[in-house]
Amino acid sequence: MQSEEKKSHEIDVVALAIKILKEWKLLLRFCSIAAIIGIVVAFNTPKTFTAEVILAPEMSSGAVGLSDNLADMAASFGIDLGSKSSVDAIYPELYPEIFSSTTFVKELFDVPVRLKDDNTLRTYESHLKYDLSAPFWTYPAMWVRWWIKTLKQKNAVGGNGEKDNYVMSEPDYEMCVGISDLITCLIDKKTSMITISVTDQDPLVAAIMVDSLQNRLQNYITEYRTKKAKNDVEYYTDLTAKNKATYEEAMNKYARFCDSNKDMVLESYRTKRDRLENEMQFYYNGYNQSLVLLKQAEAKVQERTPVFTIIQEPFMPYKPSSTPRALTLAVFIFFGTVLDVLYILAGRSWIKKFIIKRRNSKK
Repeated sequence: MQSEEKKSHEIDVVALAIKILKEWKLLLRFCSIAAIIGIVVAFNTPKTFTAEVILAPEMSSGAVGLSDNLADMAASFGIDLGSKSSVDAIYPELYPEIFSSTTFVKELFDVPVRLKDDNTLRTYESHLKYDLSAPFWTYPAMWVRWWIKTLKQKNAVGGNGEKDNYVMSEPDYEMCVGISDLITCLIDKKTSMITISVTDQDPLVAAIMVDSLQNRLQNYITEYRTKKAKNDVEYYTDLTAKNKATYEEAMNKYARFCDSNKDMVLESYRTKRDRLENEMQFYYNGYNQSLVLLKQAEAKVQERTPVFTIIQEPFMPYKPSSTPRALTLAVFIFFGTVLDVLYILAGRSWIKKFIIKRRNSKK
C-alpha cells in the first residue's frame, strides 16, 4: 500500500509539471515580466564597494596561563569565569559600540575624502549628501520625508537661544545613523583579530574612511589607556619646575651668604651657613625626587601606549561587494516562475470564483 501511495504522489507531481509546461506561453510571460523588472532593479541599484583593514591589538597585561585558556573555552559556550587579568574598561569586544556611538561617528563628518575619478577634496559628510545615487523607487519616500522635514523646526538650540550640547539636530542624527550602518567592526574571540570595514559607492572613499577609522580607533584607545599617565606627567612636570625654582633660589641664597661672609669664623655664621646648606640640600632632594617621578610617569605613558599590528593594510577594492546583477536577475526570474505556478494551481480558480461571487452579489 505504501508503494502505491508513493507512486500516486509521484504521478501527481509529474502531472503537475506537465500541466504547468503545457501552458509554457503563460510561464514565458511571467518570466519575461519578472526578468524586465529584475533588469530595471539590477541596473538602477548602485554598486557598493567594501574596504577593510585587519588589526591585531596588543594583549592586556597579565600572564596567559591555564586559567585564561579555560576562560576562553568557557566564553565560547557563553560562560564568563571572570578570570582574565585585564584591567581595561574598554576591551576589544566593545570596539563595535565605539563605532556606533554618535560622539565617535560625528567626528567623521569632517574627514577629507576624494573620489576614484575626481581628486577634488570634500568632506565625508558632503560626499554622503551630494555624491551618492539612489534607486528611483526610493524617490517618493525621500520626497515625503523632505516635505515632512520642511514642516518641522530643526534648530538645535536651547530656550535661551544658545546652542544646547544635549541636543543634536535631526539631520546630524540621521547622518550618524547612516554612517553607523556603513561601518562594520568584527572581533574574532579566538584570535582577537579586529576587522574594520567600510562600505561606500566609491571604492577610494571606502579605503580612505577605513584607514581613518583604524587610525582614530588607535588614537581613541591610546588616549583612554594613557590618560591617567599623561595627567601624572603634567602634574610632575609642574611639580619639578616648582621644586627646581625653589632649589635654585635656596642655592643662590646660600652662595650669596657664603660670598658675603667669606672670612667670618663666628659660630653664628657657621650655624646660619649650615642651616642654609641644609635647606638647599632639602630642596635639592625634593627636586631630585620629583624629577625621578616625572621620568617614571613618562615611562608609564610609553608602557601604557597600546600597539596595533596591521595584518592587512587598507586598499581600494576593485570588485563590488553588492549583489551581482546576474544574481538579482536570476532571483526575479525564480519568483516569476513561482508566481506562475501559484497562478496555475490556485490563483486562476480563485480569481474566477471571486468574479462570479461579485456578479452574483450585484444581481
